[in-house]
Amino acid sequence: MFAVKTPWIKNLAALLSVLLSFPVLANDKSLLKAVPEQAPNVVFVLLDDVGFGATSTFGGPVSTPTLDALAEQGLRFNRFHTTAICSPTRASLLTGRDAHAANVGAVLNSSNQLEGYQGIIRPNTATIAQMLKDQGYRTAAFGKWHLAPPWETTPIGPFDRWPVGLGFEKFYGFLGGETDQFDPTLYRDTSPVSRPQGHDYHVTEDLADEAIKWLRLGHSLRSEQPFFMYFATGAAHAPLQVPKQWVDAYKGQFDGGWDAMREHILERQMALGVAPEGTPLTPRPDALPAWESLSDKQKQVAARLMETFAGFLAHTDHQIGRLVQTLKEINEFDNTLFVYIAGDNGSSAEGGLAGSINYMGALQGLSETLDEQVAALERIGDETTYPQYPAGWAWALTSPFQWVKQVASHLGGTRVGTVITWPKTIKDAGGLRQQFTHVNDIVPTVLEAAGIQAPSVVAGVMQKPMDGVSLLAALKDAAAPEHKATQLFEVNGNRAIYHNGWMASAFHKRYPWSVGIRSGATPMEDDEWELYNLNEDFSQANNLANTHPDKLAELQAVFEQEAKRLGIWPIQSAMDAMNTHPIPNLRQGRTDFTYYPGAVGIAETQAPPIYNRSWSITADISGSQPQGVIATMGGLVSGWSLYLNANSQAEFKYRNFEKGEVLLTANEAVTGNSTVELVFDYDGGGWARGGEFSLIVNGKTVAQDRIGLTPPAYFSIDETFDVGIDTGSPAGDYPANKQGFPFAGGELQTVTISIR
Repeated sequence: MFAVKTPWIKNLAALLSVLLSFPVLANDKSLLKAVPEQAPNVVFVLLDDVGFGATSTFGGPVSTPTLDALAEQGLRFNRFHTTAICSPTRASLLTGRDAHAANVGAVLNSSNQLEGYQGIIRPNTATIAQMLKDQGYRTAAFGKWHLAPPWETTPIGPFDRWPVGLGFEKFYGFLGGETDQFDPTLYRDTSPVSRPQGHDYHVTEDLADEAIKWLRLGHSLRSEQPFFMYFATGAAHAPLQVPKQWVDAYKGQFDGGWDAMREHILERQMALGVAPEGTPLTPRPDALPAWESLSDKQKQVAARLMETFAGFLAHTDHQIGRLVQTLKEINEFDNTLFVYIAGDNGSSAEGGLAGSINYMGALQGLSETLDEQVAALERIGDETTYPQYPAGWAWALTSPFQWVKQVASHLGGTRVGTVITWPKTIKDAGGLRQQFTHVNDIVPTVLEAAGIQAPSVVAGVMQKPMDGVSLLAALKDAAAPEHKATQLFEVNGNRAIYHNGWMASAFHKRYPWSVGIRSGATPMEDDEWELYNLNEDFSQANNLANTHPDKLAELQAVFEQEAKRLGIWPIQSAMDAMNTHPIPNLRQGRTDFTYYPGAVGIAETQAPPIYNRSWSITADISGSQPQGVIATMGGLVSGWSLYLNANSQAEFKYRNFEKGEVLLTANEAVTGNSTVELVFDYDGGGWARGGEFSLIVNGKTVAQDRIGLTPPAYFSIDETFDVGIDTGSPAGDYPANKQGFPFAGGELQTVTISIR
């Protein structure tokens, strides 16, 4: 052996010696996590606010060829149930537990400090993503999350309840309950990001693109590794926004109105076999108007809003078809357990009785006029509108059941059309399954299908038992016995219990189209209980409470027993408890807020509360030619932005839905060390009053204007408060080529907001 004297050769020799001492790892799979033999890939697709009778697959008026094709290759489930509202359904689907057991018994917007309603998934109810990741699966989530508490959805976290904190290795989507479809508020993992540039953009298409890239990359690098994908679009939740050609494809198809459409849906359902022959149609609630009672203008607007919903849903199903095609191209479809749930609850009546071209304003009592709606007919569904259809359509799309989203007491709120495919295992393609099934049954099904025992410990925490029960036997055999005997339902005091074929239901007397109104509900003890034999009454049409009082009492006792087991007895409405048991808030008790560049993606609920009061913004700036956003809140359809335009002039834009807009512009450019201020003097005298805006540069008032009304509570539930850039849809009049219009050409030092 010769002596190594040259230093770099000596170092190289040492490095080679170390490397050669290791085993060859390139093909050593012993270091990879063991995955059960033949474990299937798993895909969850979850749509939003789609009633049982909406899709063509379940007799509806909207063409859903992807769902149709999957139904022919797999199984339709016509007795599949959700919780009746968004966040609880998602928590239940992903954990296999009752939503209250997972501590998400209310939509996050209505969370409170009561046990079971805090909106925080507990460590002892781990998600299927955590379980499968621990077994060697790749995991990713795309789309809507709505399971992170608002005070944790800031750039500083904590990220424990974000997708990446609950078992997903990758996340691309939005955190809130909805988002602008053309300019979404997006996050990649834990970072806020801008959407890809270009005019021809829609978030559902973007989500599908990202999901397809992930599937292909995984197949290229680790084709032997199974994967779990959660694909939850924002469709068809408001805002109903979609390229115009998809809306125009349905032009004139809904001119007959919701009463007639509901009848046609049931006829098709019986023809398809997803509703038994002779199923009665439940009547329209008295509070909903008959179609024929509407004026010609009202019908015109309502029909166009429904056309927009239909186009939105059809467009979404098309994007899901791209996922299915990709699975087939990479030869993974046959061994993929593909669960396509067409709705996290029944159809949404939150657009109110009249519908709206800007429903966030309508929810707060700032509805546009009928003439304004008619004038906007051709814009409905584009980026300048934020639409939702009238409640009558929501009711029609839950045919043949009673009620809609939020009403957990009745099937119109809880039952949705669902298709499951798994060609390797399901042999009677095109079959129908009629076993009573709930979203919490999906996780136990996945675990059994993969040959994985439900873990007793996850991340060092002892786990609660599953509330769901595997339906794998039903996937294999239509004659399999019903796997589930009992299921509690409860949302905002609307409650029900299913037990051995019977259902007892209590509607809490708050109309689901009055979502913005939190008062007026009766005490729980005044609610009337109804009783239905679902084995003989598919549409929940025949109330047997008076003829079977003993059976009703039996089910009421089961409900109380289940509620106590879940720790939610006595029942309280989450909406009523929001004020009496409020959740934490980062702005609580503060009147002055100082921010620095990089403060972006802050939920509006955690930003300075500027509503119904006077407020001001002060920004310290330096630079020879500064331009860009100083601070902004909300977005295109409602919100404000203080910025320096392309000429370095201070500018302020404020838009209150369809109720007024202000644009203030300074005459001279801002240069050097400067202070830019915006002061709003509120008129007072109640909520949503107007006031005067003053734009001030270096102590000099350079522009003023008034607005007659302001929002009483919020600009949006999806747009954010940002400093130094505008994420989401643009709240200001920015240069067309400056996406987000980031501050540049100088230094934005501090931004201070004061309220009084």
